[in-house]
Amino acid sequence: MFDFPRIKRLPPYVFNIVVDLKNKARREGEDIIDLGMGNPDIPTPQHIVDKLVESAYNPKNHRYSASKGITKLRVAIADWYKRNYDVHIDPETEAIVTIGAKEGLSHFALAVLERGDVALVPNPTYPIHTYCAVMAGADVHSIPFTEDRDFFVELEKSVKRVWPQPKLLLISFPHNPTTRIVDINFFERIVDYAKENNLIVVHDFAYADLCFDGYRAPSFMQVPGAKDVGIEFYSLSKGYSMPGWRVAFAVGNRELINALARLKSYFDYGVFQPIQIASIIALNGPRDCVDQVRETYRIRRDVLCEGLNKIGWDIEKPKATMFVWARIPEAYRNLGSIEFSKLLLKEAKVAVSPGIGFGEYGEGFIRFSLVENEHRIRQAVRGIKKLMGK
Repeated sequence: MFDFPRIKRLPPYVFNIVVDLKNKARREGEDIIDLGMGNPDIPTPQHIVDKLVESAYNPKNHRYSASKGITKLRVAIADWYKRNYDVHIDPETEAIVTIGAKEGLSHFALAVLERGDVALVPNPTYPIHTYCAVMAGADVHSIPFTEDRDFFVELEKSVKRVWPQPKLLLISFPHNPTTRIVDINFFERIVDYAKENNLIVVHDFAYADLCFDGYRAPSFMQVPGAKDVGIEFYSLSKGYSMPGWRVAFAVGNRELINALARLKSYFDYGVFQPIQIASIIALNGPRDCVDQVRETYRIRRDVLCEGLNKIGWDIEKPKATMFVWARIPEAYRNLGSIEFSKLLLKEAKVAVSPGIGFGEYGEGFIRFSLVENEHRIRQAVRGIKKLMGK
């Protein structure tokens, strides 16, 4: 009766297969340990919550806000970049607040891409990185992103085999789901390549704060010339543990920021103002709360990886993110990631994300999210041990 071409381009959400089975098992009384969706469970720091409550009582903050973010928050964003990365950001022309990173990425793609344009996206990757371009009407070409391949060799292959010339490259480091990390030299090569090939670069910096073992993730904006070719998104969901607040921002090239601002001016009136005011307190406040969040994830990472290694599932500890990307044990590899995820749910009572949900090159892997406490993670390891013992 109705035809929705844009919706037709969106495949079924693979993760719903495991989610539906998990919900069914819980309704039947099963105790399922959910390490699937990357939904942070750590409470938002109290001083940020307190500022939200205080601001919410002020009727002036109940009105429409600014779609590009209030001035003081954009100034706080600029100050945050200067303190943490020694990068100068003009709060008026080079920064914009978004209603979470997913909204920002999606509206940015809609602002700069049109039917017939080509976007390059690593594979596997976080689904919105692919489907923000799809929903904008563009064609997406995957860059195989596996440990046995050189990213720049694969990037060059992708550019040579597509027409028209690709318009946009979307990357994200530290990477979800693979947890791979890069150094500043990687971004320098990206900037050079983008200039040579007239590419817009979008860097999703969601896991900037969740780095371990002495590693510190560089910002794409630290590279000279980065502002000439792209923008960077940062979300307060992870480091400040504010996932449900839906607040993020983008910085970088002023033409690209202006394009997003113009589009958003038609779509929304910005984030609820008390949330923006609380975000100012978060960005300007002490970093010890971020350090505590990071340490919580590090401890959970150690518990999970060390526990799985002891039972014979060889897994390397990731140096960043809130995930563990694990190759399926050889004895179960023939099942594929969806069936193996179902098996973990049924036999071990552990929900995970199948790798195929992040793209075809994610097959053969599953992703654990570190969103349960240490006791529950140890319980998950015991359940997996029982399965593998069978």
